[in-house]
Amino acid sequence: MPSASGLRFAFYGRVSTEDHQDPATSQAWQLLGAQALVSGHGRIVSEFFDTGRSRTIPWARRPQAAALLAAMADPDREFDAVVIGSSERAFYGNQFATMAPLFDHYGVEVWVPELGGAVDPQVGGQEELMILLGILSKREIARARIRVRAAMTVQTRDQGRYLGGRPPYGYRLADAGPHPNRSLARRGVRMQRLDADPECGPIVSWIFTQRLAGHSIARIARALNDAGIPCPAAVDPTRNPHRNGQRWVLNTVRSILTNPRYTGRQVWNRQRTDHDLIDPANTTLGHHDVMRWNTPTDWIISARPAHPALVSEADFITVQTLHARRERVSGRTYLLAGLLCCGICGRRMESHWTHHRPGYRCRHGHTSATQPAPSRAPNAYLREDQVLPHLPALHLRLTSRLGPPRSAPVSCDPAPPTPAQAIAHLRSEEITLTYDPATRTLTANTPQAERITIS
Repeated sequence: MPSASGLRFAFYGRVSTEDHQDPATSQAWQLLGAQALVSGHGRIVSEFFDTGRSRTIPWARRPQAAALLAAMADPDREFDAVVIGSSERAFYGNQFATMAPLFDHYGVEVWVPELGGAVDPQVGGQEELMILLGILSKREIARARIRVRAAMTVQTRDQGRYLGGRPPYGYRLADAGPHPNRSLARRGVRMQRLDADPECGPIVSWIFTQRLAGHSIARIARALNDAGIPCPAAVDPTRNPHRNGQRWVLNTVRSILTNPRYTGRQVWNRQRTDHDLIDPANTTLGHHDVMRWNTPTDWIISARPAHPALVSEADFITVQTLHARRERVSGRTYLLAGLLCCGICGRRMESHWTHHRPGYRCRHGHTSATQPAPSRAPNAYLREDQVLPHLPALHLRLTSRLGPPRSAPVSCDPAPPTPAQAIAHLRSEEITLTYDPATRTLTANTPQAERITIS
């Protein structure tokens, strides 16, 4: 209930890292505006401010906004109304329209600067104005993305400018003179460019030379490990905290061989960020960012060389041709991919085509990039055609214990299940099978641990 001194307000504001603003300054001016708005009507008694969260994220997924919603549900909450520091920062798209029933349910007024007070759905045009503000906020985000993309395209294609990020292995950053933006240059901001690293650059050139000589990626990685050459994560551990930095692996060598920046050209837009719905059946949950690789036709490549080349363009193209010849053979299907685990080390068994048929193996963490340890257990192998005949029996045991699959209706059909039905059930129930090479058995990760023997 309002006190004798007026309404008690909870302040909400937000700033994202994309705004390139000081969070403390942004919070201060939003709070100042909110205080001016409620002056004479009450006082602000609590503050909720999200830092580093995009406006596109729904309230329920912003930490401070979610805390405000939780506080609203408390009958003994310490505030009567919510005052917004900046509507365009708080609400995006249709967020206010989806939130309005919640505010109304808890009897909490929402005060916004654009209305000079509380939003009153009974007053014509006010709710429409809030929806319009959300649309304008969404429009500004879209326009900003278009402007940024256009600018980065020009800076890469026409100027060959280094646009930030970690330098590729084999390069280091060098000074490139004052920033072309005069206001930034006056503050001492300078441009940077890529320059060949005297220690790691020759390693990159050697990798390309070895590949052109016909050596496999695995052989190159093993040679680097045998020679004690530090891998990229070990060279710069502070910028690679997510990697163990112990050795070269196949993907590391492959990523070097497929990176066009080693030709001396600046390249941008090799990856993109897609905003996928968290749940297509419930769009109010919003989106989450997913990084995906673009095809080479979408890459933006500088018209002229922008930094020292570690491989010629002709050699780089030749290496890509070698890679294309060794792409995965089409028509190979692995029905049990992702369903089998190794009973020795617990790892997922990898698909392995051998003797013209599908199978599965586990090398217990060993790769072709390293020499095998003498004490390492022998590789585990399992042929797919040896497993499939036993799956119908396993399916009957699983369904008799667990009931019918969630994904299928109850059936009175006496026909025995097929291997395909058994596999579909394993996937729908997220059941994996652990293979023990010593006993030639597969054990389900269920409470009953159903087991079948592979003959």
